[in-house]
Amino acid sequence: MAKTAITFFGRSALFILLLLLLYSGSPVARADTLQLSSLNWPPYSGQMLQQQGACVAVVKAALAAMGHELKINFYPWSRAIKLAGMPGSPYLGYFPEYYHQSDKFIFSKPLGFSQLALVEQVQRPVSWQQLQDLQRYNLGVVKDYVNTESLDRAMDSGRQPFELANSDEQNLRKLAAARIDAVVIDANVYRYLLRQQGMEELEGKLKLNRQLLASKGLLVAFRNSEEGQRWRDIFDQGLARIDAKSILEQHLKYH
Repeated sequence: MAKTAITFFGRSALFILLLLLLYSGSPVARADTLQLSSLNWPPYSGQMLQQQGACVAVVKAALAAMGHELKINFYPWSRAIKLAGMPGSPYLGYFPEYYHQSDKFIFSKPLGFSQLALVEQVQRPVSWQQLQDLQRYNLGVVKDYVNTESLDRAMDSGRQPFELANSDEQNLRKLAAARIDAVVIDANVYRYLLRQQGMEELEGKLKLNRQLLASKGLLVAFRNSEEGQRWRDIFDQGLARIDAKSILEQHLKYH
């Protein structure tokens, strides 16, 4: 009789425990993987960089704070954007991006900030006070990069002379050869590139202009869909839980 009672109560306790697990108001969150596309844009992102770059380290940390993971693939910039916007694509967004008006994408809160600058020739510096002053110079910009809204509008309207390049490196070499007057580039990207093999020779020929074009937020662009909005909200919550500035600065020191 005693043995039967113990067995009965043991089974009852197990049954109650199972009920508590099934009807608990705080179930264990399921870890998901967010897939994003990016580009080789060191020191912010790149397949061969430590933790794949400073911005990638921040995105991974923000998702990890919410119990999720990041899967990322690197493409030429135009393709990274195209893949993220294609219906049925596994990529729900791309990064790092500057804010711009878009129907296809919605944007996260800033991972950090990019100092958008002009690089000029040492022997032929660019003199300007306001954006209209730049219209007497031929600027080098990278194809499909967002710059500043005013500058992009001036280029689209034909008021601002410019030439397209496929990369920042190509633009800097064109500038060193005096084929253009200045290059629009992130200041950290410029400093990184000049330290790379084969680019050191440009250091004595080029320098940053003393006046910044803008300080721009570095963002994740999520597809403008229900799933994209869900992940944007998850990501923003995770971003608020980490010290993104510290992570970004620490990784920028490595490069």
